[in-house]
Amino acid sequence: MNKLTDGLAVVTGAGSGLGRALSVELCKRGQRVAGFGRRAEALAETATLAGDLFTAIPADVSKPDAVRAAFAKARAIAPVSILINNAGVYPHHDIFDETAESFMDTVNINLGGMVACTRAALEDMGQTGVGRIVNVSSFADIAPLPCSAAYSVSKGACSVFSRALVADLGDRLPGIVISTWMPGMLRTDMGLPDGLEPAVAAHWGASLAMDADRSLNGTVWEMDREILPARGIKGRIKDALRSRRRTARRL
Repeated sequence: MNKLTDGLAVVTGAGSGLGRALSVELCKRGQRVAGFGRRAEALAETATLAGDLFTAIPADVSKPDAVRAAFAKARAIAPVSILINNAGVYPHHDIFDETAESFMDTVNINLGGMVACTRAALEDMGQTGVGRIVNVSSFADIAPLPCSAAYSVSKGACSVFSRALVADLGDRLPGIVISTWMPGMLRTDMGLPDGLEPAVAAHWGASLAMDADRSLNGTVWEMDREILPARGIKGRIKDALRSRRRTARRL
């Protein structure tokens, strides 16, 4: 059933940081990759590191027409079987400095780009009935930091979008497997100077993206560990009566 490597992986935000590291890691594993990003010169640098299996496709994911055009170019290489929605921005704006327009600019990239790319990827995945979607998110919606309202709202919505996709597709197309992944605080322009090296996180992210086991549908991951959904009292009693222990998986 798992024919992901026969198709093409699309990685958004591939010009730097985690997106670049994911592209390089996937190509090392023999996966063809189309990298989307707004800066052609940055994508060219990624191509130098990733090798011949990488194709640079400049595109602004906040613009639906640009996304459709980019997927048309990607589809000419091979059907899209993997999508890693990684593109994102993290502007630091006090709410008094934020405008409605600047707020929605962030939302249009972080959430709108995810929606547009997912919808385009489903054109291929819906025909084959097989696909893998990994949505990169964070815990920013649970504990927002100061000066991060737009980022926190958009990233929280990304997690909701994953659950909505499972609700829409889970019964009809169980071979399209969707997960949410929080890679942790990274040593990138959006992260921390002493954060985790993107290449380390990319090893986990590539492993997650290339595994289309149906039991992964709807799962949430932090770094290399699965976050198990909370169980109510009734669920815990049932688990105890059945001597069943749920164990979080590792990548």
